Amino acid sequence: MLGKARLQTIVWTSDRARAAAFYGDVLGLDLKGESHGALVYDVGGVELRVSPVPTTEPSAHTVLGFAVADVEAIALALASKGVVTETFPGFRHDDLGLWRAPDGARVVWFRDPDGNLLSVVQYG
Repeated sequence: MLGKARLQTIVWTSDRARAAAFYGDVLGLDLKGESHGALVYDVGGVELRVSPVPTTEPSAHTVLGFAVADVEAIALALASKGVVTETFPGFRHDDLGLWRAPDGARVVWFRDPDGNLLSVVQYG
C-alpha cells in the first residue's frame, strides 16, 4: 500500500532557531524550505522535517540515522564542531565513540539540541 510512497522523516524541536543552527550549520544539511512552521531539509532525496512543538524530551532510542561511506571522518568532523558522542554501557566504543557491530557496521551516536538521539553508520 505505501511501498511506493515518498518517505518523510520527522523529528521534533522546541527551539526552532537552535534546531536550524544544528541541522544546517553543524550537520550541513541543505534547507529545502519551510512548511507549516517546520524546517524541511533534503537528505539524499528524502525530506527531513524538523517540526516545532511546545516541549520535547530526550529520546531513549535512535530516531534518525545517516548511512555514510566514512563514519570515522564524520565523527571527527562532528567532534570538531563540538558535538559530543553518546556511549552506552555494554558497548565497546573507541576513542571517537564509534561502536563496531557484530556484522562489521560502525556506528556513532549523538544528540541534537532537543535530545533526539541520532546515529551515523558505515555498513561493513
